[in-house]
Formats: sequence, C-alpha cells, structure tokens
Amino acid sequence: MVERKLLVLFGSQTGTAQDTAERIGREAKRRHFQCRVEALDSYDVANLINELLVVFVCATTGQGDPPDNMKMFWRFLFRKNLPPGSLCQLDYVVLGLGDSSYPKFNFVAKKLHKRVLQLGGNPLLPVALGDDQHDLGPDAVVDPWLLALWDKILTLYPLGPGLEIISPDVRLPPKYTLHYLAEDSPHPDGGLLQPTSPRAVPSELHPFAARVVSNRRVTAESHFQDVRLIEFDVMGSGITFSAGDVVMIQPQNCPEDVQQFCQLLRLDPDRRFVLKPTEPGTSLPALLPQPCTIRHLVTHYLDISCVPRRSFFELLSYFSTNELEREKLQEFSSAQGQEELYSYCNRPRRTTLEALWDFPHTTCAIPPEYLLDLIPHIRPRAFSIASSVLAHPDRIQILMAVVRYKTRLSKPRRGLCSSWLASLNPEQGDVRVPLWVKKGGMKFPADPDTPVIMIGPGTGVAPFRAAIQERVAQGRRGNCLFFGCRQKSKDFYCQVEWEELVAKGFLTLFTAFSRDQEEKVYVQHRIKENRRLVWELLSSGSAHVYLAGPAGVSEALQSVLQLEGGLSPSEAEEHLAALERSQRFQSETWS
Repeated sequence: MVERKLLVLFGSQTGTAQDTAERIGREAKRRHFQCRVEALDSYDVANLINELLVVFVCATTGQGDPPDNMKMFWRFLFRKNLPPGSLCQLDYVVLGLGDSSYPKFNFVAKKLHKRVLQLGGNPLLPVALGDDQHDLGPDAVVDPWLLALWDKILTLYPLGPGLEIISPDVRLPPKYTLHYLAEDSPHPDGGLLQPTSPRAVPSELHPFAARVVSNRRVTAESHFQDVRLIEFDVMGSGITFSAGDVVMIQPQNCPEDVQQFCQLLRLDPDRRFVLKPTEPGTSLPALLPQPCTIRHLVTHYLDISCVPRRSFFELLSYFSTNELEREKLQEFSSAQGQEELYSYCNRPRRTTLEALWDFPHTTCAIPPEYLLDLIPHIRPRAFSIASSVLAHPDRIQILMAVVRYKTRLSKPRRGLCSSWLASLNPEQGDVRVPLWVKKGGMKFPADPDTPVIMIGPGTGVAPFRAAIQERVAQGRRGNCLFFGCRQKSKDFYCQVEWEELVAKGFLTLFTAFSRDQEEKVYVQHRIKENRRLVWELLSSGSAHVYLAGPAGVSEALQSVLQLEGGLSPSEAEEHLAALERSQRFQSETWS
C-alpha cells in the first residue's frame, strides 16, 4: 500500500495563499492523508527530491515577484546546476493567486509550474490561476479546481479499506491544545520585546524594540488626512539600510478592542496558558512566548481587526448552538453564498471583531483552543524608509498616512498599524515599536554622476527623500523630483527641506498642487510640460527614472518619448520596457 502523504507548500504575502493552503490541508485530513502545510521558506527544499505528492499555492506580488516567505526557495529552484530529472518521482499541482489588473498576472505560479515540469515533475492538473478581480475573488477558480484535484488524487491514492471521507459535518481537531496554568503558578518575566542579542540582525522572529523619538503631524490640522513623520531610534540594533529599503513594523491591537474581544468570548485576559501541538511535528507559533497570557495573545497575535475570510465562518459554524446563526454561517462558507459574504464582509470592510458581535450565541461558545485556527496572526506592515543613515545616523524615519475612511458601517474604518503608530506619544515616556529592515524594490545608482528623475506624489515621495538625503550627503547634484499633492498650504510634505536644497543647487523640483486652481494639475501634467528636460536626461543615456505612484504616470513618460523622441506608441512602450530591464526605470505603481 503506497504511503498517503501530502505536502502543501505556500508562498503568501497578505495571507490569502496561506489561508487557501490551510483549507487544502483540512480537506486532505478529511480524506485521511498525512498532511503537512508549510511556508516555502520554512521547508527544507533539499527534501523535495523525496516527496511524492505536493500542492504549491503561491501568490504573485508587486511587479511579478515571489512573496517574502518563498524567496529562498525561489533562488534554490532556479539554480542552473539542478539536474533535469531530479523531481521525476514528484506528482504536483500549482495553484496561483494573483490580480489580473497587474501586468504580470500570476507570473510566479506560471513560472513555478514550468520549472518543476523542467525538473521532471508530473503535473496532475494544469496550473490554476485565481484572480482577485473576479466578482467572487480567487474562489471562483479555487472551488472547481479543488473538486478536480481530489478526484485526481483519490484515483492515484485511494482510501484504505473501510475508510470513508470524513463528513463536512464533523469538526476537525484544533491545531493546538491550550492548557491553562493554575492561578498561583510562578510568573516568568517575559514580554514580547526581548532585547535582541547583539549578534542577531533584527528579523521577523527577532524584531528590535526601537524607541519612538518623535511623532509629528505634517499635514495642516484642517486637512482631511493625518500624515505623520515618525522617527525611531535604532542605535545598537545592528540595522543597516540604504535608500529604497523598507522597514517592517509589527503592530498590535488597541486595548479597547482587546477588552471587547475578551468580554465577548468570556475570557479572562490575565489567565495564563501553554500551547501544545495536537499532532507531532507541528511547530508552535514562533512569536508567542510560552507560557502566555490571553491578553498577550489577543494584543500581539490575533488579527481581530482584519476582514474575516470564508474559512473563519466555516469554522465558526461548528461552534454554533443557535440555528439561525448556524444557517447564516453555513451560507457564508458555501460556494453559493460568496456574493452574500462579499456584501457582508469585504464591501463594508467589516472586522473580525464586528463579525463576532453579529453572532453572539456562537461567539460565546468558541473553545479557546480554536482561536489560533479561527483568527490569523497579525501581519507586519511595510513602510518605505524616508531618511538616510548619512543624514540621520542611528535613526529611521517614515512618512505615514493614518488610514481612516467611511463605509456604510456607522463606525469609521481604521488601519490597524497606522492608528496604533499615530497613538504613540514619545512625550509620555519610553514608547517602543518592534521593527526590522528588509531590502526594498528600488535600487539607486552607485555612480555619483548618474542623474536621477524621481516621481513621487503624496507619501510615495518617502523613498525619494531617503535617496535625496543620501545623494546630497555624498555631494551629488543631478537630483530631479516631481512631487504632487492636493494643496501647497496643507500637504506639501518636507517643503522647507526641498526648498533649501533647491536654493543650494542640489535639487530641481517640480510641484503639482491638484486643488489649488480650477482645473486639476497632477505630476503627469508637469512631466509633459517639462518633457524637453526629461527627454534630454533620458536620451543622454544615463539618467535613471523612479516612480512611486499611480500607474497613469508611466503613460506620461511614454508620451515624452513620442513627442520629444519621435517614437511611435509601440516604440515608446518598448523603449520604457528596455529601460525597465536595464534597471534604469524602476516603479512601484498602483491602479
């Protein structure tokens, strides 16, 4: 009898791919497979040659890049020296999750599928391409694909004699069991922010507790948007970075939400517990101390302010003692109920905590050990670093818009991380934030004589502030910045700083204040107005162009190539693509 083992490997940036991988894991358990679900980078890729059956679930991020937790795997898989037949015993499938409004739709999944095939793998199904833009989201592709996948897998690996698929009515055991400690057991002094050992460079598993030095609003009080320039002290952290890099910040839930959650679920926030894996081989959550309090778990780990996914309602339905609530939860977790769920959850951006309020009979019946299956962990947030080490040694600054907007729900929606950071007041004592730094997508030229054109409307200007500070500190003069915002008097970030650099001859600045006159003026208008200069810098063969902003700006650059360079529309597009390939045009755009 062939061993019925299944490995599900995921590469996930926002959590959707992980959520889908865990769903496949649950469905595999119902079919009596020994199943492991792991992030690609925490799996020892050298073992891939011994695997017989693997499901890859991977997202595509940014401009066709693999997610952070599959970058090492990606590098390994594309090594030139891997023998062509090394994966010939592997049956595999690839499920991609992407967004068709991006040019490189599901690029990572397509490329992974091709590469595993090249190495001798045997695909059980064609690569599946989930699309965020579909009315029903990626599930429109995932649901039928999974039905086909289990058909295929069960013909190759039939159920053993006397075994049947565990019915969907049966609740699977939790990933961990939770053991409360006696009230009087000794308390170790353990917080989340252990000072990192001097050797370890701060990382997601070992963030550095950086002190908040200042937290200053840089928009006028009368402006609709609150934007902050926040400065952190990273002295002694061992953190190094250059312009274009990103700081990762691990946020936490606000005390009011934590208190509400504990009341709803009838949990004592001060109770202490230890977790034990239900199955051998399951690792414990890396960022949770053992033992841990309920308050710590809810504050630092459970993402109670995220919009809940379909899997949340599916698991919740098992705990429901109330028939009406259970029916609604089952509808939300069915394939037919996805439109209804979208209207309830995604459209108004309803949070997990608010959803729990709406199902009170079910919520108070949730067994605490299922909390880690039910609610994902809080993901770190990325911010472009807005300062240079050369100008501000031992400091990191970020330019952050506080996320707050209205939906049809009465309470305004708030961004978890930006609201938390905005609330921190360094004047009230020692305020600390867990952070680490990772390489960003933008690389600035090493040659000091290379001119740079930077286009950064709004907070998109952050990485360019770092680059300009760095280049000015090195005495470089060819810095050209296009900056756009609504009103000169209200949201012209770093105005004084830019104007001083213009006066000293270090910066050429073009500004677009969209609401300061009748007709709206954006950075793309300023690019077209100054097309002669842009063309001269580009055609001299050395200028680099950087864009952090809306996708429409690329079109303005193409029109410069047509009007000044005499290129046809298709030639202009190809010219820009060639600049991109040679890294002379780098962009982080959003539509």
